[in-house]
Amino acid sequence: AVAPFVWRERPGGFVGLATMVVEQQVSVAAAAAIWKKLETGLGGAVTPHAVLSSDEAALRGFGLSGQKARYVRAIAQAGGLFDDLHAMDDAQAVAHLTAIKGVGRWTAEVYLLFCEGRRDFLPAADIALQEAFRVLEGAETRLNEKALYRRAEAWAPHRGTASLLLWAYYGGVKRGEIVP
Repeated sequence: AVAPFVWRERPGGFVGLATMVVEQQVSVAAAAAIWKKLETGLGGAVTPHAVLSSDEAALRGFGLSGQKARYVRAIAQAGGLFDDLHAMDDAQAVAHLTAIKGVGRWTAEVYLLFCEGRRDFLPAADIALQEAFRVLEGAETRLNEKALYRRAEAWAPHRGTASLLLWAYYGGVKRGEIVP
């Protein structure tokens, strides 16, 4: 039902994780505008040093909410957060990332999937994935996060591919390109 796709790859490290925090719960266009304003406000680059050199009020002036400003600062303060991430197994990497204030499991899984190239994650808290699966199953209600994780266990080690297929399916249904 969905067209062939290219694996989404995004920059990793501080910029990758900070971008994901900025993108949470806003539209793609709004996130891009906020990121651009943040880059400009920080002198052209969003770096840990630039973020930590700005107080929360300044970051809010660049378009971040107070909460997101605190979260981006927490990521910047995490120092060598990304140094050993590649050597950790998936569960350790999720635990390592979620130890940072503002980085939840969904953010950690999406970061590892797209920024670190770990292809066996299905971020089951994602409402679009839950809804796509509901529509595919013809169910009246969505599976909750825990139930979707259980269902996706059978798809290992290809849960990332399943995620992309479900997101593409959801997008196609929303745009009216796919009729369930």
